[in-house]
Amino acid sequence: MTDPMTPSEAPWHGEHPEPPAPPAPPVPPTPEWRPAPVQAAPVGQAAPAGPPAYGAGPLASGGPPAYTGPPTGPPSGPPSGPPSSPPSGPPTLRKDATHQPQPRPTPQDESARDALLKVRAEVAKAVVGQDAAISGIIICLLSRGHVLLEGVPGVAKTLLVRTLAKALSIDTKRVQFTPDLMPGDITGSLIFDVKTSDFAFREGPVFTNLLLADEINRTPPKTQASLLEAMEERQVSVEGQPRPLPQPFMVAATQNPVEYEGTYPLPEAQLDRFLLKVVLQVPGRDDEIEVVQRHARGFDPRDLGAAGITAVAGPDDLAAGAAAVRRVQVAPEIASYIVDIARATRQAPSLSLGVSPRGATALLATARAWAWMNGRGFVTPDDVKALAQATLAHRLSLRPEAELEGVSVDSVLASAIGSVPVPR
Repeated sequence: MTDPMTPSEAPWHGEHPEPPAPPAPPVPPTPEWRPAPVQAAPVGQAAPAGPPAYGAGPLASGGPPAYTGPPTGPPSGPPSGPPSSPPSGPPTLRKDATHQPQPRPTPQDESARDALLKVRAEVAKAVVGQDAAISGIIICLLSRGHVLLEGVPGVAKTLLVRTLAKALSIDTKRVQFTPDLMPGDITGSLIFDVKTSDFAFREGPVFTNLLLADEINRTPPKTQASLLEAMEERQVSVEGQPRPLPQPFMVAATQNPVEYEGTYPLPEAQLDRFLLKVVLQVPGRDDEIEVVQRHARGFDPRDLGAAGITAVAGPDDLAAGAAAVRRVQVAPEIASYIVDIARATRQAPSLSLGVSPRGATALLATARAWAWMNGRGFVTPDDVKALAQATLAHRLSLRPEAELEGVSVDSVLASAIGSVPVPR
């Protein structure tokens, strides 16, 4: 920034010179203030302090720190320009979500939040050590999305979905995907009725609230594609007639990550339809001891009623929660932060496919739901980072040379997130 012009240096446009004014004391130059540069990790390598994994982050441990409001003191750096004239009117606040008065939650919203948070404790009566997966499924239900559960056999993927459906008092059906499964076996088909001498539609298992698509990667792409319309449009079309699905509706698909013989990997277009991908890890030693002790005491995973599982929430709580999530405010800086993360993945040299605009809107939806579950009416950068791995990782594809070098999608995504400045 240049020094302000002194009276002796100012041009004079009169006809006769005036006596020079006494020189003013010199004004020291004001250094221009700049924010500290962000140390970005090279894309393709793990960031020094990247966001935590989905299962180990605040989604499983109690949430990010509470937001204390905008800063109230003077700015940390000096002004970068000459002083401006005083405003003629009353001061105005920035028109973003963090400076607008937050709407007070209604009693119905509070009741729905309390009921959905009780679901985690209820499911824990049957499933040990999978709190993050439970929260992920609830986020998908609140955001009208679908979840892909990945884990080795025997980590309670099916039991988790069945127990969650019972705790939420919603209907659930299970389909075991096999190579000979046909699309009509899922959506339903027309059956000739001898009594009426006409064709009648017989609903398939997709007409439910929570569809468990077990081992979805074991069925051919033709059958996998039969779920696309149901997942996106909430309806199925049989003989050209659309038939709406019950609400709420969610697909919880499972797949085995260690066995690929005789499987049909999901294409990128279908993976992009899943809002979240939750990886169920093998439980720790203490949790595994608790599982064995429960079975020693007579726990039967096929009899959830005997385990004391009861309905602590219902479809009305899900509907009220979904409506409250849509009212969660998003500041322009947060929206820009999400877009910058998506664009950073498209520029990563280790990736052949980055996050699409649908992935950016999915991250917005999950961050909103997570903020509401933590009792806030606005989204913070911590909400975005907490859900970024689970929302975006399955939408990325590595280049072949990166796979040969042992680069993982998680490390590339962590580097991309770390390279984006966090809004303050």
